[in-house]
Amino acid sequence: MPLLLSLVLLLWLTPAAGAGATTVTVLTIDGAISPASADYLARGLKRAADSGSRLVVLKMDTPGGLDTAMRDMIKGILASPVPVATFVAPSGARAASAGTYILYARHVAAMAPGTNLGAASPVQIGLGGHENDPAAPPAPGGSAPDATPPASSSQPSTMTLKQFHDASAYIRSLAQLRGRNAEWAERAVREAVSLSADDALKLHVVDVIAADVGDLLERVQGRRVSVNGATVVIDVAGAAIVPFEPDWRTRLLFAIASPSLALILMMLGVYGLLFEFSSPGYVLPGVVGAICLVLGLFALQMLPFTYAGLGLILLGVAFFVAEVFVPLSGALAVGGLVAFVIGATILIDTEALGDGVSLPLVLTIAGASAVFILVVVGMAVKARRQPVVSGAEELAGDRGEVLADFTGEGWATIHGETWRVRSAVPLAQGQPVLVTRIEGLTLDVEPLTLERNT
Repeated sequence: MPLLLSLVLLLWLTPAAGAGATTVTVLTIDGAISPASADYLARGLKRAADSGSRLVVLKMDTPGGLDTAMRDMIKGILASPVPVATFVAPSGARAASAGTYILYARHVAAMAPGTNLGAASPVQIGLGGHENDPAAPPAPGGSAPDATPPASSSQPSTMTLKQFHDASAYIRSLAQLRGRNAEWAERAVREAVSLSADDALKLHVVDVIAADVGDLLERVQGRRVSVNGATVVIDVAGAAIVPFEPDWRTRLLFAIASPSLALILMMLGVYGLLFEFSSPGYVLPGVVGAICLVLGLFALQMLPFTYAGLGLILLGVAFFVAEVFVPLSGALAVGGLVAFVIGATILIDTEALGDGVSLPLVLTIAGASAVFILVVVGMAVKARRQPVVSGAEELAGDRGEVLADFTGEGWATIHGETWRVRSAVPLAQGQPVLVTRIEGLTLDVEPLTLERNT
C-alpha cells in the first residue's frame, strides 16, 4: 500500500513540475514592419503569457515599415505582462526607422556585434516631395535627408513639421519611459542619424551587446525591469528556449504585406479596374484589379484584418455568382477561388482555434463553396431559362375550340377551361382557333386551318 500511494503521489506531482518549467519565448521578425508583423507579435505575446514564459525575446532585422503597424506593436509590448527584450541580431542586422521606435519601447534592448539602428525619420511611401523637404508623411520606412534644410532651401510644409514633431515626441516619451537616451532618439528622428552596436551601448541607447540568445539570457539574468508599473526581476537561469515560428498563414501575410509589394498591388489594382471600365468585356483585368486593390489596401493598413478578409470573401462569392450569369472562359471562377482563399486566410486567426486551421482545409472549403455556388446558381438560372409551362403566359400559341357562334367576342375552351376570346373574324361553333395574344382575362384568337392529307 505505501508503494502504491507513493506511485500515485509521483504521478500527481509530475505534471505540476512540468508545468512550472522556466521558458523563454523567442519571436523573429525579418523584414519590413507590416500588419502581419503586428499580428504575429500579438499572438506571440499571448502565447508567452499563456505558457508562463519568463521573458520574450524579439529577434529583429528590419529596415522599418508602416507607422500604424509599428504603433500597434509598441502598444502590445507596453501592455505585455511578460518582459520583452529586443535583440537586433544576427550580426549584420539592423533596426532602422520603425525598428528603432520598437527597440526603445522594450524592457531590455540588446544588439549583436556588427549591427546598427537609427534613421528614424518619417517618410512617405511611394511619393516624392521637394528635394529639400526633410520628409513626408507617416511611415517610418527608411532613412531620410537631413531634417535641417539649408538656409537657401524652401521651408518645410506645416504637415511635414507636424509629422516630425509628433514622431520626435513619441520616441522621446518611449525613451523617458524606459530610461534611455532621449536626446539621441530625437536626433534619429530629426537628423536621420544611425549608431553601431558599440556606440549605442556607450550612449545608453541599448542595455547589452550579446552574441546570441543564450548569451543575452546570461547578461539579463537578475536585471530589474518595470512591467505595467510593477518591478520584475528577470529570472531565466536554466530556462528552455521556445521559438514561436510563424505558421503558413503568417508567412503568407508577411509576403503580402511587404511595402514594396503593397505599392505594386495598389498600382495593379488601379490600372486593372481602369482598363476594365474603359474596355468592358475583358473581365480578367477587372478581376485581378479588384483583388489586388483590396490586398494593397490591407498591406498598407488602410483596411484592418477583418474588413480585408471579409471583403475578399464577399468578392469571391460575387465572382462565383457572376461566372454563372456571364458565361466566360472561367476568369471569374478562378478569381473567386483566389479571393476566397486569401480572404479566409486573412480573416481566420489560426492560433485562436486551438490547433489552427490547415491550408488544405481552407482550400477544401473554398473549393466546396465554389462548387456549391456554381451548381445551385446554375440550376436556378437553368430553370429560369426554361419555357413557361403553367400560368396565363403558357396559353400563347395554344389551340382551342369555339363553344358557340359569335362575332367580335365569345367563348372557347382551351386546355379544358372556358375562356373569353376575341376574334377579328366571325367564328362558328366547334371551329378550332389559335391563341395569339393575352390581354388581361381575354384571349385574342384567330381561326386555325387544319391541314389535311390528300
